Amino acid sequence: MTVKVEQIQINSERLNAHLQELAEIGKIGETGVCRPALSPVEKEAFKLVSTWMEEAGMSVRIDHFGNLIGRIEGKDRKAPVLMIGSHLDSQPYGGRFDGPAGVLAGIEAVATLKEQGITPDRPIEVVSFCDEEGWRFNRGLFGSRGILGKLDEGDLKRKDQDGVTREQALRDFGCDPAKFHESQYQPGSIHAFLELHIEQGPVLDKSNLPIGVVTGISGPLWWTVKLKGFAGHAGSVPMGMRQDAMLGASEITLALNRIVQQEPGAPTVGTVGHVQVFPNSRNIIAEEVTFTVDLRDIDQNRRDQYEKQLRQEIEEICQKYQLNYEIQEDTNSEPRYCADWIKEIMHDESKEMGLETPELMSGPFHDALMLSYACDYGMIFVRCKDGISHNPAEYSAPEDLAKGTELLYRTMRRMMSVN
Repeated sequence: MTVKVEQIQINSERLNAHLQELAEIGKIGETGVCRPALSPVEKEAFKLVSTWMEEAGMSVRIDHFGNLIGRIEGKDRKAPVLMIGSHLDSQPYGGRFDGPAGVLAGIEAVATLKEQGITPDRPIEVVSFCDEEGWRFNRGLFGSRGILGKLDEGDLKRKDQDGVTREQALRDFGCDPAKFHESQYQPGSIHAFLELHIEQGPVLDKSNLPIGVVTGISGPLWWTVKLKGFAGHAGSVPMGMRQDAMLGASEITLALNRIVQQEPGAPTVGTVGHVQVFPNSRNIIAEEVTFTVDLRDIDQNRRDQYEKQLRQEIEEICQKYQLNYEIQEDTNSEPRYCADWIKEIMHDESKEMGLETPELMSGPFHDALMLSYACDYGMIFVRCKDGISHNPAEYSAPEDLAKGTELLYRTMRRMMSVN
């Protein structure tokens, strides 16, 4: 479907120009981006995006969790805030749209509000949350967890591959962990949360539709698993006498793949995405292997069942190869569903725009997952070519992003009044 020019109130050329300019910061290759959380590269991105927030009429700050926050006051300055956000950090081999599309769409929506001379009843904030991706410190959603007082005890002690702790990275970024309490939001202070994001999957692309309305976010379960065997010479220890941690890790990976495919068509997914081997030599049997497990499902009961099965498989495989094992739970979130009343607004406004907007679930998690514990939330998905994401080939067309941002703007307009 097409949208008439007069129905688009946001400035799509400005939005696209901002996306292209931001993509130059941390650029790898022709279209890729690498912007580690709490890095000098992300700080450079914050500086640029701050100027756009200010041009849109917002006051700007970086809080002690490393979140970039732009705020426009409402007629009632004490009313719970309508928050819009996503993130600017990327995967190490990421694309230009995952995260930034949502932040810049929020800025564009507020800029349009200003240009139309509209003052909202309630404050509106646009947030780039710190470390959504989680690859640098192996634990994501840091900024959104932080503002809600949901950090884990060991969060600050986590280290990146260079041995830098998250606490040190925060201090280098200009934040002070001793002042976290100053940056937390009190219960009831957030009215609702909106997030625009590229789909990161193929549903909209295969349906030839530009945008969709999200129904909910699958609950992610993240583990770090450590297997301990015994190192030996690769040429002299008989196969039947080995305590090979790599062999155990391989069989566990295959078991995970088998478990999550028990119900054909179910949205369950399981991934082993990061592996470390010690001593990591071609002619030494692996003594220790540490790897991550990522298990996700929109159905909590099914995910719990699969988790139980995987734990049993790990126990049996480690007994088979005489391995010791440890399982560290890094993330355990239940599926979280979008508010019906926000979805209704999105569908109403989509019809006004002449767009068909299917409902679809999100397999990837987002900062909206954490905000759902503090307030109602809604999400808009924008089509991405071939469903590719976390890859430099990630692409969303400017016209699709414009439609998604227009829907975000219209939804924001409907939600910013104080009843």
